[in-house]
Amino acid sequence: MKYHSISIIIPAYNEQNTIKHLLDKVEKADTRGLQKEIIIVDDASSDGTVSTIKNSVSIIKKNKDITVKTIFKKINVGKGAALKAGLLKSTGDIVLIQDADLEYSPQEYPALLEPFFAYDADVVYGSRFVTHRPRRVLYFWHYVANVMLTNFSNMFTNLNITDMETGYKVFKGTIIRQVAPKLESRRFGFEPEVTARIAKIKNINIYEVGISYQGRTYKEGKKIGWRDGVRALWEIIKYNLLTN
Repeated sequence: MKYHSISIIIPAYNEQNTIKHLLDKVEKADTRGLQKEIIIVDDASSDGTVSTIKNSVSIIKKNKDITVKTIFKKINVGKGAALKAGLLKSTGDIVLIQDADLEYSPQEYPALLEPFFAYDADVVYGSRFVTHRPRRVLYFWHYVANVMLTNFSNMFTNLNITDMETGYKVFKGTIIRQVAPKLESRRFGFEPEVTARIAKIKNINIYEVGISYQGRTYKEGKKIGWRDGVRALWEIIKYNLLTN
């Protein structure tokens, strides 16, 4: 299959310190010749994120090779719901999820796209744990929680993923747009839910690639907490066993 375009979905909530820099990087990122469709979903930010997005978009739109779409939520709906809105608006042959906080670098795009071109991948996860790329050292218990949730998810999906909670997930557009209307999780449960739903597709071809990771501290704006980890345990069970 020949690919022509890539949709880059960017959910944002109170990211005024990083969103401009991130959008600059996305605009310049190497997508192996694929035409970019950038879809930014602001989840009712209360800081200066919205105005920064609008200013950046007005500049990006001058690049005729890039299409930009924006969705501005008036009420905070959560990351999962914001991603669903962006996915449903996507048209790209490949769809990539990009967090707005710069923990994940757009410099990784060529590596994330390689399995699609070389091995006809359907889905690619960027793993923070099987990599020689630089990875910021932060919280031990976050690492333990990520490993535990990934292994718990794998028990139900029968996949050997090393980083189910990764922010870098890339899909063939036809596949994720088949899954997107079914998505229910409104917060960080998107990760176990989409993994469960993808795993149920017959003959799915999933790859992992190692990526760099510049994690943030809570002081720097990290939002996920221990309650989300506990909720993820239930969501792994729900979307693997109780949901079609």
